[in-house]
Amino acid sequence: MKKNKIALQFISFGLIVLSFIACDNDYASLKSDVLNSDIATNFDILSEKGYNVTTYTKALTPVQTNLLGLTTLGIYDDAYGRTTSSFVTQLTPSTYSPTFGDEARVDSVVVTIPYFSTATGIDEDGNTTYSLDSVISKGENYNNIKLRIFENNYFIRNFDPSGGFNEGQAYFSDKTSTTETISTTALEGSEFTFVDYDEMGSNMFVVDNEIDINDKGYSLKDVNNLDENGDKTLLSNESPGIRIMLEPSFWENKILAKEGDAVLSNLNNFTEYFRGLYFKAETVNDDGSFLVLNTTSSNNANITIYYSKLTESTTDDAELRDNSTYVLTFGSNKINFFENDFTLPINDGDATNGDSRIYLKGGEGAIAGIKLFDGFDTDEGISNFDKFRNDFVNLENNKFESSKRLVNEANLVFYVDREQLDLLNEDPDNEPNRLYLYDAQNKTPLVDYYLDAANTNLPSFSRIRHLGPLQRVEDETDADYEKGIKYKLKITEHINNLLLRDSTNVELGLAVSLNVNIEDPSISFSQSKVKTDDDLNLTVPIGSVLSPRGTILYGNNVTDQDESKRVYLEIYYTEPNY
Repeated sequence: MKKNKIALQFISFGLIVLSFIACDNDYASLKSDVLNSDIATNFDILSEKGYNVTTYTKALTPVQTNLLGLTTLGIYDDAYGRTTSSFVTQLTPSTYSPTFGDEARVDSVVVTIPYFSTATGIDEDGNTTYSLDSVISKGENYNNIKLRIFENNYFIRNFDPSGGFNEGQAYFSDKTSTTETISTTALEGSEFTFVDYDEMGSNMFVVDNEIDINDKGYSLKDVNNLDENGDKTLLSNESPGIRIMLEPSFWENKILAKEGDAVLSNLNNFTEYFRGLYFKAETVNDDGSFLVLNTTSSNNANITIYYSKLTESTTDDAELRDNSTYVLTFGSNKINFFENDFTLPINDGDATNGDSRIYLKGGEGAIAGIKLFDGFDTDEGISNFDKFRNDFVNLENNKFESSKRLVNEANLVFYVDREQLDLLNEDPDNEPNRLYLYDAQNKTPLVDYYLDAANTNLPSFSRIRHLGPLQRVEDETDADYEKGIKYKLKITEHINNLLLRDSTNVELGLAVSLNVNIEDPSISFSQSKVKTDDDLNLTVPIGSVLSPRGTILYGNNVTDQDESKRVYLEIYYTEPNY
């Protein structure tokens, strides 16, 4: 199985730090098991899928990319073209008003950002083996990226000065806020030099900026303490991730030299003084990988300054020194920036008549609007939604009184435009495994989402009754590939709410998702804003902002030739046969 086929499979255990309450899915099909043809001879089990469904593409302008919780970095290529993701982050000191000691000097500076990974076993040498859950790359092997790190000179605000009281500042994927543009000059201050050290850690030399992306862990060893064989002693074994060393003079002047200064006394002073780092991704040989990084882990994601100082007992001996560290973690204020070079343009669809194709793309890409029971029934002289309700329930004063039919199951089915994806040479492993269906008006999941079981350890198997994973078949020409065919999204309880509880027939939204678990508003941030003048309430799910993946689905306004692939809503129901 290809490495990128398992990418993002287990990401939620590092991503979600709060507990989920898994609902009992016995309630997932209201009244669906009350009657069936084996035990009730006076009832028929029937199905229909001739309901009006209108689907259309919503092309996204820049999307809000702060307050995401996760960070993305790197290069992603698919049928739509190329996306390059970079980010800027504030830093948070581990302690304030530090005392570094006499004649303190920096020995080394290490930047560490772990990947999301899963331990898979132990190799023959006793080393832990891993699979990477948050690296998306083309082909069998991970592709390296070039990474440039700059001192950021742009001040990232917490609150919007043009907004209401305590309204948070929104930053967008095109390097803008609600009031200004973030200049490249401000982001790209002093550039840091990557270095390494010889075996004994005494001689430093400059290295290139290429990040070797692999699934190997690494060992940290103490150059100051040797064992009886003269080898460096082992400090710890670490899981895979980005680990680079920076030339130390900047940090000695920026941090250690400010001992006793107010700039190190509290977070406000520090973030004004040192505004953070800008991580800029570039290709290596016109290729690269896309990384979802665990920058929220304060224990493992940080900049560690290793320094030495004269000992307290013998400050007159310059050779006798104590070793210490000062740690800077990645602050809560982080902003991702996306550069899209799309060869397949994405345009807004027809919200009235619907589209023949739905274009879904994560990041600053596209989502879809879905209208169930859309339109007007001219024969009945009522809307299609009212006709649907009249067929299933008895109403009194437009309120539910009793049922004519019992809904057993309702599925919304989308077919993948396999022909178009193949013409665009889309790698089947790039196809999104999960889509997220939601209430676009209220920006919340459907009730079926809450009544389905959540799996926090394996998000690819979480809420799979409601948000069915991509159904695949083996490629006839290449057994290594399984191509996507369709998605089946179960919305039984949403339909029952429309019938039995007089819920509003709101427009639904459809988007690709990095991880369906993070769409739960009770444990995650709200949806991200979309920068637009004509629809100030348009938002996009966070899982879609974080995912670079995309696909093409058949819509409702298809030709006769594609009629069999038209999106449809199918309802299985029970009704009396007398």
